[in-house]
Amino acid sequence: MRLNFTEDKRSQIEHLRFHHPNPKIRRRYEVLWLKCLGYQNVEIAKIANVHHDTVTEFTKMYLEGGIEGVSTLHYRIPPSAFDSYKEQIKDDFQQKPSKSLKETIARLEEITGVCRKVRQVANFMKKIGFKRLKVGHIPAKGDPDKQQQFLEEKLKPKLKEAEEGKRAVLFLDSAHFVHAVFLGFLWVLHRVFIKSASGRSRFNVLGAIDAVTHHLFTVCNISYVNGETICEMLRKLSSHYKIPITIVLDNAKYQKCRLVFLLAKELQIELLYLPPYSPNLNLIERLWGYVKREALYCQYYSTFADFVKSIESCLEKINGVDKKRMVSLLTWKFQVFKKEVNLAA
Repeated sequence: MRLNFTEDKRSQIEHLRFHHPNPKIRRRYEVLWLKCLGYQNVEIAKIANVHHDTVTEFTKMYLEGGIEGVSTLHYRIPPSAFDSYKEQIKDDFQQKPSKSLKETIARLEEITGVCRKVRQVANFMKKIGFKRLKVGHIPAKGDPDKQQQFLEEKLKPKLKEAEEGKRAVLFLDSAHFVHAVFLGFLWVLHRVFIKSASGRSRFNVLGAIDAVTHHLFTVCNISYVNGETICEMLRKLSSHYKIPITIVLDNAKYQKCRLVFLLAKELQIELLYLPPYSPNLNLIERLWGYVKREALYCQYYSTFADFVKSIESCLEKINGVDKKRMVSLLTWKFQVFKKEVNLAA
C-alpha cells in the first residue's frame, strides 16, 4: 500500500512520533514516519522492531481514519459477571452500605453466586457509582423537616435583607479549646508522635461572625461563658451597627436566660434561635473547625500561654490576611439532612 503524505501530514506525524503521551501511539507514528521516508514494509519492520503485518495494520489505520484513527486505542473490555445483577446490587448496597471490601465480596457472592478478588470487586463497585467515603454524623434528635422549614421561612429571608444592606445577620456560638493535643493528618514517611500537654486548662471564645462581611467579633476568657458573656457581646454588636441586628444562635441555657432577653429587647436586637440540634445551620461552626486546623492540629504547646496565643493569632487573621479565605468557607449553602442509613447488623 502506497501512501501520499502532504507536507502538513508529514509534520504532524514527525511531531507525534516523539510527543504523543501514549508510547503505543508513538510507535504507530514511528512506523508511519518510516513510510513517509519511502522504506518498504520489511525494512520498516526491522527498524521499528515490529512484525511486518503490524506495519500493514498501522497503514490501514491511517488510510481509514487518518491521524485521528491512528491515535485511537481500541481495547476490548470483557463484561463483568456482576453486570446482569447490577440493579439488584445497587438496591441492596444503598439500603445497607458495606463497611469493607471483605464484606462486599461476601455479599456479592451471596447475591450472584460469583466470587471475585478484591481488585475486581473494587473496580466493579466504582463502575456502578459507589465510593468509599467517610461517614458523617448528625444529632440523633435533630429534625430535618424543622430545619428545612426554619431555613426557608426564617433564615433565608433575613439573609436576603442582609445582602441588600437592610440588616446585619450574625451567627453566634462559643468554642471551648482545651489545652491538649489535637491529632490530624500529615504527609510523612513514617508515623509521627506528638507530645500531649497535661492539664485541662480551657480557653473560651464567644464568637459572632457577620454573614455578609465575614467580620468576626469575639469575647474571650479562661473561666466560663455565661449570660453575662452573651450580654457583653450584645453590647459590642450594638455599638458597631447602625442597622437592625439579627443574631442566629443555638438553644444553650445561658443564651436563653432572662438577662439576655431583657438586654436584647433594650438594644433592639433580634435573637433568632435555631431548631434544636442544628449545628449544621450555624455558619460559625465551620469557623471553629478552621481555627482547629490552622492553630491546633498536630501542634504541641508546652505552656497554656502559648496555646492561647496561637488561637488568638488565628482569630486576628480572620479579620486580616485570612479574610479572603472566609469567602469560600462561609458560603450560604447549608446542609439539611434528608435521611439516615441504618448500619446495624
